[in-house]
Amino acid sequence: MELTQARVLEILRPVKDPELNRSMVELGMIKDVVVHSPREVSIKVELTTPACPLKEPIEKSLREALAASGVALSEITWGAQVRAPPGAQSVLLPEVKNVILVGSGKGGVGKSTVAANLAVALAKLGAKTGLLDADIYGPSMPLMMGLYGKRPASPDGKIIDPLMAHGVSVMSIGFFVDPQQAMIWRGPMLHGALVQLLRDVRWGALDYLVLDLPPGTGDIQLTISQQVKCAGAVIVTTPQDVALADAIKAKAMFDKVDIPVLGIVENMSYFECPHCHTSTEIFSRGGAAKAAEKLCVPYLGEVPIHVDVRVGGDAGVPIVVSHPESTEARQFMRIAGVVADRISVTNMQGKQAGEAYHLPIAAVAGR
Repeated sequence: MELTQARVLEILRPVKDPELNRSMVELGMIKDVVVHSPREVSIKVELTTPACPLKEPIEKSLREALAASGVALSEITWGAQVRAPPGAQSVLLPEVKNVILVGSGKGGVGKSTVAANLAVALAKLGAKTGLLDADIYGPSMPLMMGLYGKRPASPDGKIIDPLMAHGVSVMSIGFFVDPQQAMIWRGPMLHGALVQLLRDVRWGALDYLVLDLPPGTGDIQLTISQQVKCAGAVIVTTPQDVALADAIKAKAMFDKVDIPVLGIVENMSYFECPHCHTSTEIFSRGGAAKAAEKLCVPYLGEVPIHVDVRVGGDAGVPIVVSHPESTEARQFMRIAGVVADRISVTNMQGKQAGEAYHLPIAAVAGR
């Protein structure tokens, strides 16, 4: 039988995406089939995220399927087309495919550190990524992303251009206020400021927009749930009981507003001595994994406490950039891959992940 593009696609039709369990041909993931000879072809595979962790098993399955028909795969190239949740585009963010919330039930657990490194890790993996500092009272991204003292431009006086750092588009209320000035705002002012940071910024076409939320379950979280359809939320906690109790409250809040929880990260999980390499569990260890199991949500992993993480945050260079080979950086990169993979699977399955709810405050508060 003559080897044609159509024949190659028929040979590859039984090969399924390992997570979606559907034919990669039917999903439109096999592109640019080129027949070089009756026994040799090259193809392009378009993944659902550039952070896909399953390239090796996918390539193995494709090669085996072709080899079973006597055809060699001379070259395989990789691309990615990040999908959006059904109906995700909104008036506020018309070109943003996926909004990822990073939250915590309490402060001091390293939520902003996780948000910054997650955004930069997604960009390093090849995704178009933005980072919005939604912590109006305590904005930290200008410092953590190396943009302290800089101010975004607005060429037309209406739309603001985000600043760029480490391959990420960044916006924060901290760019516009005196860092020594306290933000004494009530709920309506917080709501208005956040809407402006979403609507009046030239985000452009983004695969992911990471929002660093303030701690707790207050006005900002409610505004997000009412205004934006989110791909999901990442909850950050430390291992001790008091932090875990608040993380459970954060999970309950996201459930109330129908935002799926992508998983829990245990930050400051342990300290490893740089000299003797002995691990010390300063805040205990493993509590987040137990909480994730109890809450029936994924456990995304643990990130050790290390001075380089703090130094990088103070210097405006997240550790995935400053020390990419470190244990902490590798963990952040892995977590970013898992988060992107979970979003892509949910989107491809067509689930309504995080439909924006317009609920009164009393309903969200459970009263």
